[in-house]
Amino acid sequence: MSTTQPAVAPKAVPVPSSVADRSRKAKKALTSPWASTLAVVIAVIWTVPTFGLLVTSFRPELDIRRSGWWTVFGDAFAGEGVFSLRNYESALFDSSTNLIDYFVNSFVITLPAVFIPISVALLAAYAFAWIDFKGRDFLFVAVFALQIVPIQITLIPLLSAYVDTGINGTFWPIWLSHSMFALPLAIFLLHNFMKDIPASLVEAARVDGAGHVKIFFQVMLPLLTPAIAAFGIFQFLWVWNDLLVALVMGGTNTFPLTVRVAEMAGSRGGDWHVLSAGAFISMIVPLIVFLALQRYFVRGLLAGSVKG
Repeated sequence: MSTTQPAVAPKAVPVPSSVADRSRKAKKALTSPWASTLAVVIAVIWTVPTFGLLVTSFRPELDIRRSGWWTVFGDAFAGEGVFSLRNYESALFDSSTNLIDYFVNSFVITLPAVFIPISVALLAAYAFAWIDFKGRDFLFVAVFALQIVPIQITLIPLLSAYVDTGINGTFWPIWLSHSMFALPLAIFLLHNFMKDIPASLVEAARVDGAGHVKIFFQVMLPLLTPAIAAFGIFQFLWVWNDLLVALVMGGTNTFPLTVRVAEMAGSRGGDWHVLSAGAFISMIVPLIVFLALQRYFVRGLLAGSVKG
């Protein structure tokens, strides 16, 4: 007669008290009402000026000169509030401002300045992560250390080189400058993400006869979407909002929107109705990009930060 032994439940592994205490403290700190209140206050402080700029950009010139933007709420209850798109029409299409051309220039500058460093950094990061060559670690540290070099001290030597090669006054100096300044961070970010990919995937691909090219495009690239998106958003925001590089490296026909808005602030400081509309036009695109893709931004920046 056979007897059936009762199933024994696996014993739970006790969590060290120090780890549990730290976990409880971290959870308490993150869910603290004081921390939540502080976050809300900071968000309001950052949002109020932007909201005020938005409201001002829709108000008529006389209303802007007569009262502050916060009076629109009282005017609305009194039935006196008036909003229109006249400020945007003046900023975009009037001959004195003509922001539409500069708006197009910003896209022409930003898109290649995002794709060029990503393309180069992907190849370099793969080499540093998965190709063993002499001096790899030293070269990687040297590339990463280039982030400490201030941009300002490189502008004049770069501009001299562009003048000597005859490409000054075109978009190429701006594209190349932004790409060079972005490569150290891009390589570091993508390298850390690639190192987190299990080596078993690469070894399995090599057993199947795949070379470096096939491994890069069919194994690595599909897994790098969060990191690529994170750096792409970061670079897009940086290049779109840049003034220094565009002002030094660009010319009259290649200036982006930021340069023209800065000129308006100096030469048209009294025309607040046009200036507010132009300022909001310059920030609406990066605002939409960040809000739409912020989850990829956070995931990509945290890639490689936690092991195990």
